[in-house]
Parts: sequence; C-alpha cells; structure tokens
Amino acid sequence: MIAFVSGQVAAAGPDGAVIDVHGVGLAVQCTPATLAGLRVGDQAKVPTSLVVREDSLTLFGFADDDERTVFELLQTASGVGPRLALAMLAVHTPNALRRAVAAEDLTALTKVPGIGKKGAQRIVLELKDRLGGPVGDGAAEVRAPAASEAWRTQVQMGLINLGWSAKDADAAVDAVAADLDGAEAPPVAALLKSALKKLAK
Repeated sequence: MIAFVSGQVAAAGPDGAVIDVHGVGLAVQCTPATLAGLRVGDQAKVPTSLVVREDSLTLFGFADDDERTVFELLQTASGVGPRLALAMLAVHTPNALRRAVAAEDLTALTKVPGIGKKGAQRIVLELKDRLGGPVGDGAAEVRAPAASEAWRTQVQMGLINLGWSAKDADAAVDAVAADLDGAEAPPVAALLKSALKKLAK
C-alpha cells in the first residue's frame, strides 16, 4: 500500500492532480475539496489509497487520514467501488457520512450521484457498525452545498491551478453562477468543467 505521496504539485485538473515525487509524476484522483487545497508548484503531502485492478493501478488522494479511512471502509459495502466512495466524499465529509449511516438518513445518502434508495438502505445495513460515530470536533456536517458561496472558491482555485489568471477565473465563475440562476448546482467537478467551457469560448 502507498500510504501517502509527498512532493511538488506538478499539475491539477477537475478530477485529480499529479505529484512529482523525485522525478516521477504520480497521478492521484481526488475530491474537489481536496484539490482546492493543492496549488501547482507548491509542496504537498497527500494521504493515499492504492486500488489494484486486473488492468489498472489507481491512486486516490485525500485531505487527511480520516478521509482515507472512510474511503476504504465505504468500499466494504456491497456495490460500492472506489469511484462511488470518492463521490460520497465529494458530497459529504467523513463525519457527515458517519451521522447519515448511524441515523439511517437515506435522504442524505441519495444526494450522492449514483446512490438510489435501495443502495442507501444497503449501505446503512452493511456499514452501520463499521463506520462508528463522528470523530474530532464533528463540526463539519456536510460539504458546503455547491449552490452556496463555497463552490465559487473551489472552482476558482481549480481554474487558477490550471493556469488561468484570477481575473479570468472570477469571470468564468460569475458566468457559471449566472447560468445556475439560483437553481441547485451539480457537483463541483461538473461546475469546474462548465467554467472551463466558458473560458474556451
């Protein structure tokens, strides 16, 4: 297992980053919230989990060790693979997922793209005794909703990491916000892709 990677952030995109570890660029798949904390050119230490498949080796990166632990525990539930586990952490914090499972909050779980009511019921049934209760101060319930001001910062940072100026990033974010017109927004990764399309015009 590769527990973490440490090195310079060589590149960042909507779904992941490349960390230069002694001249070797390691591609790491991350949640938007994790990516928002990575800036191209900066040094970073990213906790990771290596998922081995017959035809691939995929490295997933996280904001901290707790996020990685929950990512791995989520995959012990039937039908939950690494992509879905990462999507769950893109929508909810680790403590929010613990609370949702403990309280059998199916509504919270079905906010994750790819999880329906039956899937949420199965996750609750299989993980209720594995995830445990919230850890730390437990202050953060859910990732800030994409419709709030928080998504603007994450998308702006993503664009800047991709090489756009702060001025261009602000303009693209404003354009995406105008398109939403108060409607519930999609996940941050989708918003970032929309902003990139605005800049490409």
